[in-house]
Amino acid sequence: MPLTARGLNRATLARQGLLRREPMSVVEAVRRVTALQAQEPASPYLALWNRVEGFDPADLDRAFADQTVVKATLMRVTLHAVAAEDYPALHEAMQVTLRGARLYDQRFRRTGLTLDDAGALMPEVLEHLRSPRSNAEAEAWLDERIGQTPRPGVWWAMRQYGPFIHVPTGGPWGFGSRPAYIGAPAALRESRPTEIAAAAVLVRRYLEAFGPATAQDIAQFGMLYAGVVRGGIEGLGDELVTLDGPGRTPWYDVSGAPLPDAATAAPPRLLPMWDSILLAYRDRSRIIPEAYRRLVIQGNGDALPTLLVDGYVAGVWRPLEHGIEATAFHPLADDVWAGLDAEARALRAFLAHREPLVYGRYARWWQGLKGAAVRIIGS
Repeated sequence: MPLTARGLNRATLARQGLLRREPMSVVEAVRRVTALQAQEPASPYLALWNRVEGFDPADLDRAFADQTVVKATLMRVTLHAVAAEDYPALHEAMQVTLRGARLYDQRFRRTGLTLDDAGALMPEVLEHLRSPRSNAEAEAWLDERIGQTPRPGVWWAMRQYGPFIHVPTGGPWGFGSRPAYIGAPAALRESRPTEIAAAAVLVRRYLEAFGPATAQDIAQFGMLYAGVVRGGIEGLGDELVTLDGPGRTPWYDVSGAPLPDAATAAPPRLLPMWDSILLAYRDRSRIIPEAYRRLVIQGNGDALPTLLVDGYVAGVWRPLEHGIEATAFHPLADDVWAGLDAEARALRAFLAHREPLVYGRYARWWQGLKGAAVRIIGS
């Protein structure tokens, strides 16, 4: 039976743990969804709150501290939290993109260093970063080693394509506004697969968490070159199945992955900023109706916290002193509002001990934002 647009939506929700919260460990949950976008420190925590029954944020604190979950620049050249066991393959699969985005950028090229120079420096930088270093500390050390160069430049490039992970620095969500870095543990650096094998791992892990999907979707997820995606698909061979779906493009999947009935009920959710399901597909109408895309994803790439109703984005939310302000883009039934209100009450309780007014610095995006209804829920 061919895949339908609604069936694809339900497959995403099932694989992402958004049809029901389930009891599982933090590492298991992160592995299940493959990667959590983490450029805003709160977002991985809120993403897991939406997916894990009884989620305790202290469990993610510990996972970051003991490096069973690591935070690093990966897909789409942005920060993601991934299970440590997935990091070597995902980092290797992203090398073409990461190196191209930084080493060919004018900010690195103006330093006068070549690609070979950067490669020769990397072992020394990793040795220096056996202990956590801030951006300023890493740059000062590089100044002593190679002489002062224009900034941002050498360290700006190396920290994003090299095997460096972020270490907790404090703050309500473990990471403050001034990041600190450490070289990825030797065990992770030494277990890197080949480029082809890494691409296959990325494709498989993506499909397990987001499939069925097209090659274009996989490319969008990682900001990957077509050749990397093609190599990953070919490397998996019979591990993949091809399904009939919308359009003429082949739809790939891993055998046995959940494909719920399109009529499966989907509960309301209050998703965090940059939730991965908003960004993992070339055709974002799988989750975000096209009419709402520009309301949710801003021109600079900020993806606002969203109301998920019947599996699709129906509006955005933000916390205020007296409750959660929910802006719906279309009229919602009373029972839907009741479900969102229950989620908002639970979310406020979750935020109370960490950051009640989370995402407050993004308030500008609500100026002039219009919806069919605006309500204070969870009060």
